[in-house]
Amino acid sequence: MSAREFVANWWRLAVLVLLVTVAVYALFVPGGMFGSTDAVPGSDNASANATEDESFHNLVFGLQLDGGARISAPIVGMTVEDVTLDHGGTPDQAGTDLETSVRESLRTEYETVEAADVEVRYDQEDDDYSVEVFDANVSQASFAEALSAQGHDVSEDDVEDGVTPATRERMVEVIQNKLNEAGLSGGQAYTTQTGGGYYIVAEAPGYGSEELRALLEERGTVEVRAYVPDGNGSQRNITVLQQEDFDTISGAQWDNQNGHHVDVSVHADGTAEEYESRMNDIGFTTEGAGQKCSVPRTADGSYDFSAAQGEQWCLLTVSDQEVVSALSLNPNLAQSMENEQWHTDPQYVMVIGGEEDDQEAYQQTREISINLRAGALPAPLDFGEAQIMSVAPTLADQFKSNSLLVGILAVFAVSGMVYLRYRNPIVALPMIVTALSEVVILLGVAAAAEMALTLAHVAGFIAVVGTGVDDLVIIADEVMDQGRVSQGRVFDSRFRKAFWTIAAAAATTIIAMSPLAVMPLSDIKGFAIITILGVLVGVFVTRPAYGNILRKLLTSEE
Repeated sequence: MSAREFVANWWRLAVLVLLVTVAVYALFVPGGMFGSTDAVPGSDNASANATEDESFHNLVFGLQLDGGARISAPIVGMTVEDVTLDHGGTPDQAGTDLETSVRESLRTEYETVEAADVEVRYDQEDDDYSVEVFDANVSQASFAEALSAQGHDVSEDDVEDGVTPATRERMVEVIQNKLNEAGLSGGQAYTTQTGGGYYIVAEAPGYGSEELRALLEERGTVEVRAYVPDGNGSQRNITVLQQEDFDTISGAQWDNQNGHHVDVSVHADGTAEEYESRMNDIGFTTEGAGQKCSVPRTADGSYDFSAAQGEQWCLLTVSDQEVVSALSLNPNLAQSMENEQWHTDPQYVMVIGGEEDDQEAYQQTREISINLRAGALPAPLDFGEAQIMSVAPTLADQFKSNSLLVGILAVFAVSGMVYLRYRNPIVALPMIVTALSEVVILLGVAAAAEMALTLAHVAGFIAVVGTGVDDLVIIADEVMDQGRVSQGRVFDSRFRKAFWTIAAAAATTIIAMSPLAVMPLSDIKGFAIITILGVLVGVFVTRPAYGNILRKLLTSEE
């Protein structure tokens, strides 16, 4: 047989073998298909993944199979849409001005309103704005009055509970980033709709409910402020760096010189030069250079600025409106900024300090690193309306063991029924091996995609075994029940007839499962995804490969 004939006769089986090989590689080779980025040496999530790295496989398990917590909560916020502005061709600036005006108006009544609690979004298509407020203390009447004070015809009836889709999408994105940066393999965030309202759902395998809540309660805003004399005997706070100004961010670090710290760099697109200029303008690099920052701390570790003596020149690291570090400017850094050289290599060390075994300092440093990399939540979650579920690790291990047992029983049950039907190993054995190879391929896909497997996925795998063998039975019956097959063209004719029946059934299954795969129904979404993937692998890979094998075994000619 020539090489060309060999390829023509066996390419379907070769594709199956290749995919199984790739799947095994993705399943068992450390790092998987694309290499692991979760446990980078020196990063703050390296230890969180240590136990995962000890596993002999690369599968990632979700909440039900690994233990952990799930919190579902609505977003705090209200919205007024279809607000029109005469922006004069500069819609972004007009939106920023409106945002500032509404915020300042609300602050006259509510001291709790922060900079991030008012958001104005411009809709280019409709040429109007949506205005959102994310402070639970603000009433709808006050919100409407704040907009009315800016000349807009807005009443309390125009204020809607809830936030815009863009805010929900950003919430999911940031929470997912937080889970990833915290080293929570298998953690996921998504939106679901319950009772007419939208809820943000966060799942964190390996986390307790209190730990997950603590992670989600933080807005994650990080900024650097200059605390400097105002020239009148008092001090003033000037925000000099905001969250979006940072470029590269390290994990939590520690060394003898700085203690706990995060190494960062500032964007070199003009942001670094602007920061350098601002520090020069306020005198931090001249008058403030070498000056000590001596703000005392209270018994609980917080800074007491009212007790500070004399003029203070401090760089404050502020996380969620709490000062976590107050330090003077390094003289070498001050000199570099004064000479306007720093912005060419804008490296910055965000120092928290503390000894190596200072767990509080480490946690603060780790949180800052996570928040800088993940971004800030645009709005808080309403934990008063939250639904919390937790799965103990022991129960998850039991689910995992039972799932494996059920899977093995399903394989034996299907294998037994196939053998009883045909009592011919030539037909039955390739059928079972082909069906199992389909499961291996799907497990490889799950490992490569770092899909967090749940009980729904397990149900999908079991269904794939059953439906896969069912399709192979259709092929075998169609080929064999019409009499002996002695010629290849007879086999091909019968196989094509069976295959088109299978393809039509597969198309129906995909159409039926597609809504479940895209809808935010996490508990059954995994089942739909695995079923659809199994159908696709079956139609394009395993069914043709089984036909290839059966043709060789049953026919006497090529």
